[in-house]
Amino acid sequence: QQEKEDLQGKLKLREHLSRTAGKSEGIPAPSKNVDLEMKQLQWKLKNSNNEITKQSTTIKSLKNEVQEKEERIRELQAKISRLERDLNMKRHLIEDLRSRLKANQENEKTSNETLESLERKVKALAGDCSNKKTSIDSLKQRLNVATKEKSQYEQMYHKAKDELEKKDLKLTNLESKMIETECAMTELETTASQQLHGLAKQSGQALETVQKKLLLTNDKVEEFMTFVKALTRELQHSVQELRTKIKQAKKMGEVRACKKGLSQESVQLAASILNVSTTDLEEILEVEDDEETAKTKMEFEKDKEWLQYIQQLLEGQFPFASYLTDAILEKLNEKKKLVEEYSSLMKHTV
Repeated sequence: QQEKEDLQGKLKLREHLSRTAGKSEGIPAPSKNVDLEMKQLQWKLKNSNNEITKQSTTIKSLKNEVQEKEERIRELQAKISRLERDLNMKRHLIEDLRSRLKANQENEKTSNETLESLERKVKALAGDCSNKKTSIDSLKQRLNVATKEKSQYEQMYHKAKDELEKKDLKLTNLESKMIETECAMTELETTASQQLHGLAKQSGQALETVQKKLLLTNDKVEEFMTFVKALTRELQHSVQELRTKIKQAKKMGEVRACKKGLSQESVQLAASILNVSTTDLEEILEVEDDEETAKTKMEFEKDKEWLQYIQQLLEGQFPFASYLTDAILEKLNEKKKLVEEYSSLMKHTV
């Protein structure tokens, strides 16, 4: 398109030049070369127009292809979403089937166990049957004996029947008495239910007062817990500060001892050898050794364990007062020892 515009511009310029040349009197008419150039430019213009038409057709076809592909992509995306949904459904189904399989396996295990126990029972029953057969034979023999005894018992039965009739009369009397007692029981139940209703009202009021007291005690317990946690943190913090102060005092003592042992000239000589200043040399002398760092790590771990132990005590079951007092007294004794050590160090340094 740009070439086309350039060519059109050149053509217009040539035409303008030819017109101006024709109008002016002194200037001669344009030569054959100019005409040739004009023809070439027109030919180029036609070619560029043809190319533009070709490219526009290709662009249209490409656009149509792009639209078709976009539609195809949309269809594929819809298909993918459907497939994903199917996949998710299948996954859920598989998970359900797995859970069911596990449940069935467990049921199968239980059923196998029950089957084994039943088989054992069947074996035991078979043994019992054989024993019972033998016992039946013995019972048959006893039956013969029992039939003989039956006649004797029949006589006894007649006597018992007479006694039963007498007891039936007694029973009727007892039943009448039972009815009377049941009436009395119903009256007692009504009075008891009324009394229970009154007691339920009283217990409800008592429960409300107990709940209020419980809420107050819970608040007090929370306050106590926060107090204990704050106290333990402060204790641990003060112990750590004392340790750091003791370390600093020890370092100061060591540095002073080194300074006393070394003269000013030797210090300057050592600084010149090491190519450092005297203050840098003092800092080098003050560097902690590996044992001291390990000791500090151990102390830090012990403090951490102590705090965790107190937390466990507070969160544990009652009673824990004795264990808590022992743990706090242990830390207080440690603090006391550290204070004594620090005071003795300070005296020696002074």
